[in-house]
Amino acid sequence: MNESATDWRAHFLGVGARGFNAPASPAWVLEQGGAPLLLVDCGPDIPEAYQAAYGCLPAALFLTHAHYDHIGGLEALAFHLRFADPPAPPCRLFVPAPLVPVLQRRVADYPGTLAEGGANFWDVFHLIPVSAGFWHRERAFRVFPARHHLPDSAFGLSLPGVFWYSSDTRPIPEQAIAHAGHGEVLMHDCRVEGNPSHSGAADLAREYSPEQRARMWLYHYQDADAAPELEALGFRVARPRVPIMLRTDEDAASILQTPVIPGA
Repeated sequence: MNESATDWRAHFLGVGARGFNAPASPAWVLEQGGAPLLLVDCGPDIPEAYQAAYGCLPAALFLTHAHYDHIGGLEALAFHLRFADPPAPPCRLFVPAPLVPVLQRRVADYPGTLAEGGANFWDVFHLIPVSAGFWHRERAFRVFPARHHLPDSAFGLSLPGVFWYSSDTRPIPEQAIAHAGHGEVLMHDCRVEGNPSHSGAADLAREYSPEQRARMWLYHYQDADAAPELEALGFRVARPRVPIMLRTDEDAASILQTPVIPGA
């Protein structure tokens, strides 16, 4: 298929499931016209997977929360950026404001970024704390709270008219109503059986409308064998390296031109 410059796609590098020949940690790339626009999350095996897919380092990254399978690749990414030849520009790092001190403690405070000294962890990133949303490449993204362990510890992401991504979460239908009411593709955390950290198929069937479920793609299921089980229940399932078509700019134009980001 010929890629249009206005095609938006989601390219999952890993779906958070074992059993695929792909990273086990969940992370995906928002593409426009086949080119990477924004990486979402950076687990321990994601920097290498990103380079293999695109032949470059990520220019922009959004972090949903600070569990290891979502931030474990930050140190490796920092080293790749620092020693890139030719030199790479700082990566724009969009981080929900409550997570900034968490990242400082979990990653940046490690003593001796370089054995030789003279370097800080944050030198290779352009850190941009965010709350309700942010601008990137002339697009207005929205950020909203997820339900994954404690309050203010995990966040979802949306681009009005294009996509809504739940992040790791229990059901949050109110956030889908608020941020995905215009036909956006919904990408939702889901296992066959839910647990206190993640949604299950029965949870989605109970909490979301048939119309919302018809727009869903599921990720973070437990392993490759769970994918056909979820499909048998009527859901679509994301798989590594299989792009998901989202929308075109023509489809979303009127929505994309009227952003609402309080304080951004």
